[in-house]
Amino acid sequence: MRLTPEQIERYSRQIMIPDLGGRGQIRLRQGRVLVVGAGGLGCPAAFYLAAAGIGKLGLVDSDRVELSNLQRQILHSTMDLGREKVESAKEKLNRLNPEVEVLTYAVRLDEKTAAEIVMPYDFIIDGSDNFATKFLVNDIGVALGKPFSHAGIVRLQGQIMTALPGKSACYRCVFKAPPPPGEILNCQQAGILGAIAGTIGSIQATEAIKYFAGMEEDLLVDRLLTYDAKTMKFRTIEVRRDPHCRACGEKARGKLKLASTA
Repeated sequence: MRLTPEQIERYSRQIMIPDLGGRGQIRLRQGRVLVVGAGGLGCPAAFYLAAAGIGKLGLVDSDRVELSNLQRQILHSTMDLGREKVESAKEKLNRLNPEVEVLTYAVRLDEKTAAEIVMPYDFIIDGSDNFATKFLVNDIGVALGKPFSHAGIVRLQGQIMTALPGKSACYRCVFKAPPPPGEILNCQQAGILGAIAGTIGSIQATEAIKYFAGMEEDLLVDRLLTYDAKTMKFRTIEVRRDPHCRACGEKARGKLKLASTA
């Protein structure tokens, strides 16, 4: 694959980066990313991936656009109220960069659909807003050997980590199992500043771009990055792979274990 003169001009500012260059741009054009959730995290992540020239972008979300979404879900507008989020998002992404192939899945990712949807992609971005889906993304990513970026946001805080199955700790190594219902408030219950979603979603896009550019050693693997917007502080917490992890541990290796609700 070669870059056309138009592509060289469009992506010129990132091609100039030594760690990326023309070869990295070609890898991006060949890359396939699945974004789970076309909401607060998924919108900025998908937007910057499309802008960067990712080859194929999959969007998974079963919801429709609501007025309360517009404060943070930047791919949707007032005119989109009532539309499927994936279709609203696809329209904006196609306007931004017609070269990107955008595929939509207007379904909820579950144990029946996950493997079929995830399989064609190289990297997963978890932009979901519930623990069941987050653990499912982890478990199917580990089972199929798909790298993924986890993120969570609430109020003025966010967290993010990247997992490389077989090489690093996974989400379940760190958090073990979903918390009891009602123990941890979600954005609908606790609130969220829209700019927090933009910050963390943009970092997720950056992790995917770095992965395709060959910067694996610099990814947020075996590290949980936390962000507190109130104090404007980032903190990195070292994490370790759990040999007894139900998803990636020795006993689980080689088995398709989808224990997202366990």
